[in-house]
Amino acid sequence: MNVISIQSHVAYGHVGNSAAVFALQRLGIEVWPVHTVQFSNHTGYPDFEGQVFAAGDIARLVDGLEARGALARCDALLTGYVGDPALGEVILDAATRIRAANPRAIWACDPVMGDHGKGLFVRQDVPEFMTGKALPATDIVTPNLFELEILAGQKPQDLAGIRAAAESLLASVQGQGPKVVLVTSLDAGEDEVAMLAVSAQGVWRVACPRLPITPNGAGDAVAALFLGFYLKTGSLPEALGRAASAIFEILETTLEAGEEELQFVAAQDRLEAPRRRFSAEAL
Repeated sequence: MNVISIQSHVAYGHVGNSAAVFALQRLGIEVWPVHTVQFSNHTGYPDFEGQVFAAGDIARLVDGLEARGALARCDALLTGYVGDPALGEVILDAATRIRAANPRAIWACDPVMGDHGKGLFVRQDVPEFMTGKALPATDIVTPNLFELEILAGQKPQDLAGIRAAAESLLASVQGQGPKVVLVTSLDAGEDEVAMLAVSAQGVWRVACPRLPITPNGAGDAVAALFLGFYLKTGSLPEALGRAASAIFEILETTLEAGEEELQFVAAQDRLEAPRRRFSAEAL
């Protein structure tokens, strides 16, 4: 299987493509990465070096992939942080062209826009792009609760409300829209964190122990792992449980190492054979 991943890239650490590419490759999936930025490290540090690539630069890379026949062999497009609607239009065009070349291909969109406690960290016109243009064209969308509230235009207060908000996104725009909504990083009490997966076939929840770390890139890793396991198994609950087990393994390994950056390399052999397994339960 082949995935085109259009995301940011850092030389040090694991966020964006620096998280997604390795995770997918360790699951046995070929990845053709397109980097929207190239930074020395993620922007959570006091300083960083590097550059943001113009939307036209990204479009030319997609043209180059098409020239190699990659679009026709692409099984999925994975996208993350979109800081500029102009880049969003390039991604939207890429998704359209990939589907034209391979109608079975899917688009998994991580609508990175912000988080509770941090607020919005993209341009003000990005949410409008996500809700009005990206959402109707996606097959899988993986928001956190803050991003779900933006996409659904709701502020759910409990699990039932979160489920209803996620279900409202399914094929919600003129019969178009995602077939799967994965809500990540849900508070499940003092000791647990959960994820909720919703589709027309059912709703599943998985919970893991809460670990005392919040490293950058965990959301990027979850989106990639979920897509990878979904492509490999074709099962939503199986992909949910296996993605939860894999990200917990990475986080636990990071905690054990006392590191700030996600320890993908140290945990790589346990992504498919984790020390602890968490199963999705049907709701």
